[in-house]
Amino acid sequence: MELWDAYKADGTLAGFDLVRGEKIPAGYFHMVCEAVIQHADGDYLLMQRSFEKEISPGAWEIGAGGSALKGENKLEVVFREVKEETGIDSGEFEEIYRLVQEKQQSIYYGYLLKTDYPKDAIKLQEGETIDYKWLMKEEFIEFFDTNQAAPTLTERLREFVDTIRSVE
Repeated sequence: MELWDAYKADGTLAGFDLVRGEKIPAGYFHMVCEAVIQHADGDYLLMQRSFEKEISPGAWEIGAGGSALKGENKLEVVFREVKEETGIDSGEFEEIYRLVQEKQQSIYYGYLLKTDYPKDAIKLQEGETIDYKWLMKEEFIEFFDTNQAAPTLTERLREFVDTIRSVE
């Protein structure tokens, strides 16, 4: 049984636990943290989801992320998720968005992770990821623009991608 902290829409703790897979009470949320991963050379990491995943099996997704476990803060979550899904354990995290999504009852915190972790040393997480690839900035933007990423992720990353699009 996986426990999560319950949050109010403003990001403060609500004072009770949620159980993954059980209905979240109306007006409350769980925290999800995710990271776009950029190598020191400017390339961006995409991870292919396992075909065993219930949602978007086999799809390529931008970076790594997941739900906060009970007691974790934002940086602990994103660091853990990135390390579990990619093996990357170094770099600097910069928050790039915070978004409350009522429909998913989730508060999303997005980060940009800039790392010099060896590109050929990515470790796949059994049951989660099956492949990876690094894309140059132009390829990354093209991937994003062709709506190959999950629609909710596209919504969360639109402002970030527009920002990097405008940088020479």
